[in-house]
Amino acid sequence: MSAPDFHQLAHDIKLWARELGFDQAGITDTDLRIEEPRLQAWLDAGYHGSMDYMARHGMMRARAHELLPGTVRVLSVRMNYLPFEAGFAATLRDPTLGYISRYALGRDYHKVLRNRLKQLGDRIEARCAELFQGTEETLGEWRPFVDSAPILERPLAAKAGLGWVGKHSLLLNESAGSFFFLGELLLNLPLPLDQPVEKEQCGKCVACINICPTGAIIAPYVVDGRRCISYLTIENDGPIPEEFRPLMGNRIYGCDDCQLICPWNRYADASPEPDFSPRTSLHRPPLLALWCWSESDFLKQTEGSPIRRIGYQRWRRNLAVALGNGPATPEVIAALQLGLTTAEPMVAEHIEWALTTLARRQDEENKKTRLLIRCIEKGLSDHA
Repeated sequence: MSAPDFHQLAHDIKLWARELGFDQAGITDTDLRIEEPRLQAWLDAGYHGSMDYMARHGMMRARAHELLPGTVRVLSVRMNYLPFEAGFAATLRDPTLGYISRYALGRDYHKVLRNRLKQLGDRIEARCAELFQGTEETLGEWRPFVDSAPILERPLAAKAGLGWVGKHSLLLNESAGSFFFLGELLLNLPLPLDQPVEKEQCGKCVACINICPTGAIIAPYVVDGRRCISYLTIENDGPIPEEFRPLMGNRIYGCDDCQLICPWNRYADASPEPDFSPRTSLHRPPLLALWCWSESDFLKQTEGSPIRRIGYQRWRRNLAVALGNGPATPEVIAALQLGLTTAEPMVAEHIEWALTTLARRQDEENKKTRLLIRCIEKGLSDHA
């Protein structure tokens, strides 16, 4: 039996990946020793906040071969998710609307990518069964990951040639920006390696660092998760520190600012994937309409969505902050006061903050109005 052509197999795997909807696939080894000191320093600084799972597995995150014994290669894939009608600016500029990170407007990406990776793994396994028929080889074993296990997916994707890690710590691609999901297949096949991008191409640009509302990017390539709005609204299960609440604006689930400002996202393509199309109830939604959802409404409207994982109470917490950062209308104040009567302690704290903030804003606006009236009256009297 002739030796298997692993170059042809790698070519076929990438072709199958494209057929399954992935926009790019690359192959790398599992050696991430260079990342271990950086990961340990980040953990030691406490930048992971309450994300205990980041520290739970130690350096296993940099050792993919420990997740599946026998692993020698990682197939890294990416899939674009930017919707055709993203509505970034239109939503962020209107304080009466809720802004949801664009990756979460459609179906949960974990499910979408994982299903496709499983199909890809089945194809690889079937081909290997043909290639190694009649031999003692057990090549073709695989295991999929989609942001679901202790694995450093961005460094692996960079090694596989899918892009480079930008100063905001996200993966950037020269022809696609950063609006894409990543996934991995661990393989025990000695496939040829792809070459990483020769060098990161951010240059002297620090736009992402400067734009971050909460100053979470404390240095190039270093994010203090405890300050990040995505962490505060999604991962954080307790109160949002008061210092960050006014800076969140109308962002109720995640934040895209560092991606929006990035020059490379001029080249980001909209995704034709129907699963990533925005749900009507989540795309540019009025905050008051979301505030009126009962818990059953929340569960129904977020079925199959990544938003559901934060639960109803964190959802209400985030909405209360956004309402407190918006206009002090009688409708908003009445809705918050009504919500306060049945709110759990954590949510109640944020409602009270919102009501206090709105009352202060009302006082300031009233003072400006009274001052303007006095100026007008003085002007009229001077010309009498």
